[in-house]
Amino acid sequence: MNRCTLWMLLLIALGIAAPTVFYPVLLMKILCFAIFASAFNLLLGYTGLLSFGHAAFFGGAAYVTGYLIKDMALPPLVGILAGTLAAAFMGGLVGLLAIRRQGIYFAMITLAMAQMVYFLCLQLPQTGGEDGLQGVPRGSIVGLDLNNDLTLYYVILLFFIAVFALIYRTIHSPFGQILKAIRENEPRAISLGYDVARYKLLAFVLSSGLAGLAGALKVLVFKFATLTDAHWHTSGEVVLMTILGGIGTVFGPAVGATIIVTLESQLADKAGSLVTVIMGFIFVLCVLMFRKGIVGELLELLKGVRPH
Repeated sequence: MNRCTLWMLLLIALGIAAPTVFYPVLLMKILCFAIFASAFNLLLGYTGLLSFGHAAFFGGAAYVTGYLIKDMALPPLVGILAGTLAAAFMGGLVGLLAIRRQGIYFAMITLAMAQMVYFLCLQLPQTGGEDGLQGVPRGSIVGLDLNNDLTLYYVILLFFIAVFALIYRTIHSPFGQILKAIRENEPRAISLGYDVARYKLLAFVLSSGLAGLAGALKVLVFKFATLTDAHWHTSGEVVLMTILGGIGTVFGPAVGATIIVTLESQLADKAGSLVTVIMGFIFVLCVLMFRKGIVGELLELLKGVRPH
């Protein structure tokens, strides 16, 4: 059993015990954003593609899931799967355009497409406009009543474990190794005969779908989908979470999401509008002092103290 597996088992144990100490709704929000950040890290940390528009998939899936559950009276599980597939489909469309460019041009294309999704969420009558899609019922999954916060928490924890296992398996598979090769030296990967555009598109679709899953689960937690879910500020938040935790690390995004969501929750009543300023200060501090993120720096520290 390797070290990563041991850490994962420890985190699962902590996740199971966490509701006895912390508020389940806060924990569920952390898990949703941990899935979101992990999905984003798959694209940035392991493929080297910086997207400024991932909120489009997060928010888009939230609206699709909320609409199907509330207005179409479909079961929550069907709504979650449909939201995830819708986000993956949007990722395919955006990816086909964006992967033709690199660097800042790629980022700007994703941002532009995300703003188009935001405009649709604002204008379509099915989304509720500025009021958002409210009153989404939680329902039940395989006989489990999701109106109970504790039950819903463990369902979302199960989704998180499944997503984490999928991402871990992906980055340690031959597919993941090719993504890393593209990140490190794309011209060399092309010279070796790999269809780089196809691998980038697959990574983009997978990342988009998992981001959509996070948005779909968040709808069940809070029973509504709002424009904030699809706003560019949410795209910036997930970038901050990933950088703070550690780009290209397995546990980094989850750690970053935990810190950011917890800080926002604790500071919301005390700092008010200054929360954004505080988050910006944390981002600057992280970039200046923790270039590899919290988990990345800890890994480097452990390497330094390991006996040779």
